[in-house]
Amino acid sequence: MTVAENWLKTNTFHHSDFRDLQRLVDEKERLGLTISLCIPTLNEQATIAKEIVVFRSELQQRYPLLDEIAVIDSGSTDQTLEVAATFGADTYLASDILPQMGPKCGKGENLWKAIYQLHGDIIVYIDADIKNIHPRFVYGLVAPLVYQPAIQYVKAFYDRPLASSGGVRPTGGGRVTEILIRPLFSLFFPELSLIIQPLSGEYAVRREVLEAIPFPIGYGVETSHLLDVYTRWGMGAFAQTDLDQRVHFNQPTMNLGRMAFTILQTFLARAESLGVVSGLPELNHVLRQFQAYDEEYEAVEYEFVEEERPPMVTVPEYRTMRSSSHVKQPG
Repeated sequence: MTVAENWLKTNTFHHSDFRDLQRLVDEKERLGLTISLCIPTLNEQATIAKEIVVFRSELQQRYPLLDEIAVIDSGSTDQTLEVAATFGADTYLASDILPQMGPKCGKGENLWKAIYQLHGDIIVYIDADIKNIHPRFVYGLVAPLVYQPAIQYVKAFYDRPLASSGGVRPTGGGRVTEILIRPLFSLFFPELSLIIQPLSGEYAVRREVLEAIPFPIGYGVETSHLLDVYTRWGMGAFAQTDLDQRVHFNQPTMNLGRMAFTILQTFLARAESLGVVSGLPELNHVLRQFQAYDEEYEAVEYEFVEEERPPMVTVPEYRTMRSSSHVKQPG
């Protein structure tokens, strides 16, 4: 058996492996672990209520796996925060957390702020737009961390159906993964190509890992996580769990192009800092796309600079808060 085959065999799970939720809760309590759920949001009033209801009823009230459920919002203009609070989640504006560091806009910003605001030994991140939400999206990711202390970071993978017939399950990632990230990983970091959906928005991580790595504020956050964790802790730190299927809104191709542009910035910066590539020129930060109107074409330009937040453990307020005996405990 090759190294790759061995990793896939030992570090790839199916959510049904962890269907005994009482056993999982018992082990979590025996170890004295706390677990926080973070749902990053921006205008998600259509789906946020169902997610909170499912997670509260099944993973707090029926099985006390989660110690807190929190929504961290980028500044929604709809009723996302009001709906989330009504159904029992803790709600926060990202701009209100560590305000002295100034506001920045992006999903990665919300994920980074969660490390400061939430209290769990394990933080699990779940996107807010999942239409077929189920408790497996949490317990399938948390369980490998509870049962196997060597595992540090667990990614989700799933079918992402657009339209499909019966038969063979599509097991690849989304479009940006298969067109951009998988080829890049295969060229420069071949072991990371074992991760089936590197850009999935659902993952669970130990606090000591999250607090030690920087966070791009935008779409590059998942890519940077994989590269930084791999560099520091190796493939043995990763696991992945099959969650069967994820149903959500599919982004238009133009939006995916913008996402890929920022991800590529992050990848190239990391690859250069690691010495994998060298001598890169100063990168342009303007992406040009085109809109067609009858027989005319309009060039539309977008500027993206993928800024990063530093490792949370370097933030003085975080160190003070974590060392204080008066740190608020979940629940």
